[in-house]
Amino acid sequence: MENRFDFPLERVMEGNARVYVPVGRALVRNRLRYRPSRSTVFYNPVMKLNRDVAVAILQVFQRSLNDRIDVCEPLGGSGIRSIRFSLEVEGVRSIVLNDINPLAANLARYNIEKNNLENIVEVTNLNANLLLQEHSRPKSRFDAIDLDPFGSPTPFLDSALSALKDGGLIAATATDMAPLCGVHPLACLRKYGAVPLRTEYCHELAVRILLGSIAVTAARHDFGIRVLASHSTDHYVRAYLTCYYGAKRADQSLLSMGFISHCFNCFHREIGRGFATKLPSVCPECGEILRLCGPLWIGALADSEFCALILEKLHEMGSDTNASVRTFERISKEADAPPTYYVIDRICDKFNLPIPRTEVVMEKILERGYKVVGTHFNPKGLKTESPARVVKEAITNGQI
Repeated sequence: MENRFDFPLERVMEGNARVYVPVGRALVRNRLRYRPSRSTVFYNPVMKLNRDVAVAILQVFQRSLNDRIDVCEPLGGSGIRSIRFSLEVEGVRSIVLNDINPLAANLARYNIEKNNLENIVEVTNLNANLLLQEHSRPKSRFDAIDLDPFGSPTPFLDSALSALKDGGLIAATATDMAPLCGVHPLACLRKYGAVPLRTEYCHELAVRILLGSIAVTAARHDFGIRVLASHSTDHYVRAYLTCYYGAKRADQSLLSMGFISHCFNCFHREIGRGFATKLPSVCPECGEILRLCGPLWIGALADSEFCALILEKLHEMGSDTNASVRTFERISKEADAPPTYYVIDRICDKFNLPIPRTEVVMEKILERGYKVVGTHFNPKGLKTESPARVVKEAITNGQI
């Protein structure tokens, strides 16, 4: 292989794509842990599941439109995501792949050439917001925009919405889990306009804070949102949603905003709908102070019918997508479940109880007349409308 770059490359095969990326092993030999952010050109092999799901969802979305689509990836890195879209999604008319790093843009062009996609993918080297603003004219907007930054997607949301067609798809990744999960609450308030909480279900709160931020930003552009799917995996959260123009639709989306209050003593939680909702400041179960989280999205985190179509596409993509399939099987089952979940281990640790099998606890909750499902957020997590005291009783009675 002729290498036109002044850094070593290695060939990576993922899906139908064959791309060249900077050699990560060179950093390992120097006794440094490989971090994508340290690489000459950003490429993260851990995000394969993210890209598998993105391919499946873009295909399902394209089929729902029954038309050819124009796609934009403003933060493209090595170009592997856009290349997979071009090769694996039927009905893609064009893709604009951008990166502000000139080395990344050059490597992406090289990978586009190697995959013979010059007629589909255009590579640009611009500030992401500038690129999106240049496509804000009605006839130059995109059907789908995929925001996959290193950190928060919020700096790009306004520009992305201005460059999106009515009914278009936005996919957004957030990797800044420390602010979203309450480790750095002021950073979360600054970036997402919400107060987080360090609870056992903080990963779900992270998804809801991200969706809430998108919903509020979309409303400023008179867009309402429909959440298609969202998930928490490894070190990031990811959301897929379509945006529909109209002030009434925007107002309707804002009705799904609210707050969640949590008791750190007995695990009781309250959910309030609206920006001016009234929630008790004292726990009605044990009398301790309740901590507030929000504003955030309290609506559904996924559309079960859309998830069923995603699963069909993931199965079509082959056996190497098993992790994606397992994740979306859980997401589909919990699509209509209420906000938050209970973690059996945390409750047992708090009250010094032996840890029973998850299936036994679920059976005990069902016996008490409450629906209950597992969650992809945590293998020991349970989503149920039952109060915390019923979950605790089910755990206590489920000892074997």
